[in-house]
Amino acid sequence: MSALEPALDLFLVHIRVEKGLSANTVEGYGHDLRRYLGDLEGQNVRSWETVRREHLLAHLAKLAGTISARSQARALSAIRSLHRLLCAEGVSRHDPTEDVEGPRAGRRLPALLTRAEVERLLKAPSPRSPAGLRDKAMLELLYATGLRVSELVSLGLNDLHLETRMVLAHGKGSKERIVPLGSPAAAAVRAYLAHARDRLLKGRRSSDLFVTPRGGRMTRQGFYKLLNRYALKAEISRRISPHKLRHSFAAHLLAGGADLRAVQAMLGHADIVTTQIYTHVEPSHLKRVYERNHPRA
Repeated sequence: MSALEPALDLFLVHIRVEKGLSANTVEGYGHDLRRYLGDLEGQNVRSWETVRREHLLAHLAKLAGTISARSQARALSAIRSLHRLLCAEGVSRHDPTEDVEGPRAGRRLPALLTRAEVERLLKAPSPRSPAGLRDKAMLELLYATGLRVSELVSLGLNDLHLETRMVLAHGKGSKERIVPLGSPAAAAVRAYLAHARDRLLKGRRSSDLFVTPRGGRMTRQGFYKLLNRYALKAEISRRISPHKLRHSFAAHLLAGGADLRAVQAMLGHADIVTTQIYTHVEPSHLKRVYERNHPRA
């Protein structure tokens, strides 16, 4: 183990336990920071106290030729957080990230599915098998709520309230939010619970909502494979992801006249600026909404 690694391990424990960041976020930080640590060792840096601005800039220059501007900005954010903790804990007296600016990542419009594509996708699973009923319920639920795939697969039986058509989502940083559920999605989940879940469990017990024939929880990777299989069946030629269904949920809601703040709350965005990107998807509809509702239009 190098002399730099203990402080890195301390930081990762800090953001997981003290900051309450999700396992996926901690894993991403760890990937970026271990790459940084390896670069520092390649520059003969043996302690955090001796890390200087030029070491950091050399690392960022190396990243610029290998990853996108967005990924570079994320890596710099992780490095900045690490050095701030090291200074706060007295491991180092110098923060080499001060006054270092990362590349500005351009904001791309999210890739969307059309409403016709969504309808074909939702009809793709077979209602004749337990797995098909489960997959139908997952697809309907994802499009109906805009959950992140990690939130979808981590749902427990107690997180679902079909009587009131509400779902309790467990989001980033251990934050919870209530999201309404449409009647088609509620019906699909009821069918899954009534006719498929026990058949998949085969006598085993589980508190997870969506399970596999082995009795375990459906994984993000497993659902991703299922989604693309159904996309092919629905004759959607391009590869899609759970996040594209989330994007489509938000854009279709706004296109229907939904309030931006309401969509922000359903998506679990901390900053409304993150949600505003969806307002650029169908400007013609937004113009019609404006002309129909503004008193001076």
